Amino acid sequence: MTDTQALADKKILLGVTGGIAAYKAAELTRRLQDHGAEVRVVMTRGAQTFITPLTFQALSGNPVHTELLDPQAEAGMGHIELARWADLLLVVPASANFIAKVVHGFGDDLLTTLCLARRAPLAIAPAMNQAMWANPATQNNIIKARELGILQFGPGNGVQACGDVGQGRLMEVPDIVKSVLEHFKPSQSTADNKSAQLLAGKTVLLTAGPTREAIDPVRYISNHSSGKMGYALASAAAELGAKVILVSGPTNLSAPQGVECIRVSTALEMQAAVMAKISETDIFIGSAAVADYRPASVAEQKIKKTQDRDDMTIELVKNPDIIAGVAASNPKPFTVGFAAETNDVANYARGKLARKNLDMIIANDVSRSDIGFNADQNEVTVYWKGGEKPMPNLDKSVLAIELMQLVGARYLNHSS
Repeated sequence: MTDTQALADKKILLGVTGGIAAYKAAELTRRLQDHGAEVRVVMTRGAQTFITPLTFQALSGNPVHTELLDPQAEAGMGHIELARWADLLLVVPASANFIAKVVHGFGDDLLTTLCLARRAPLAIAPAMNQAMWANPATQNNIIKARELGILQFGPGNGVQACGDVGQGRLMEVPDIVKSVLEHFKPSQSTADNKSAQLLAGKTVLLTAGPTREAIDPVRYISNHSSGKMGYALASAAAELGAKVILVSGPTNLSAPQGVECIRVSTALEMQAAVMAKISETDIFIGSAAVADYRPASVAEQKIKKTQDRDDMTIELVKNPDIIAGVAASNPKPFTVGFAAETNDVANYARGKLARKNLDMIIANDVSRSDIGFNADQNEVTVYWKGGEKPMPNLDKSVLAIELMQLVGARYLNHSS
């Protein structure tokens, strides 16, 4: 199947909510059709204030659904039948109001009712003012959406229609299309048993999250790593048939299904846990953000602020380089590192690849708020000796499948 027909036979129900970005859903309709998808459109009343149903009817070639209680529409394709029809329910743009309603189970219009009655996955592409996106209520709803298994595409970061700059703008249409394409790829590969079991019989050991280096009983040195990318990779490796061991620093994430999770706090604890498992490991992926240094000594009691001085000096000592130690072990597992950089990403990544004797390295720019620490999206470039592959901005769960398939393919080629 060519890439232009990658969505052939796929039925996508496109929900459009109220917001200035609604006009971009028109272009999205065309782009999804370019890849072979059949698209039907559902519009909220708010969406119709920005763009007309006639536009979507002309573009999709199908009637546009706007009302929950519409006798004419029910006679054609009733809302329950419409919910059953879709392979994917995609809401673009997804307003803050819609997200709030759908995660709390509201069914007060056609679109929210379809979300309740659907059998297909639901994906949302949020679009709103940056202050609305950052509001704790919205962020709580986003967390709830993830817990409910709702896929999330974006949002992007940049200049918004209101003139503000920040996170909350609609993900660019080509990137939404890529995310949809990637969503269907795991389903297709799962159907292909050979691909689904790419890592069957292999053991994958990963590290994820930050480490915490104690200063005293209440203070520590750490970083902003959330562990989301490492956990997504662990889940993807399990989906590909591997036995997966995840050594995790402190995070708020639950262990992926089917994954052995070892919880640690410090770099030394992480090193000990990794080296205890290294002899049984085929592939090691070091995605943890390990603290480079730790305090030379840890105070037994909380350090008190003194009134006679305005500064404080803490002596630091270097932590062990866990991934370099793994790469130096004998026998050496196939070793994959991460380069989370804020500038000159490619050069730093290639240097680390050679210096630490790694087989592959995954590099990303953590200075970007849309793909850096704590973000749900990531955009990376993978390097290996004599090759590289850029990966587009995708949801981390989708990107993880792509990365693990690439790692698995390189590992099998390396070991053959």
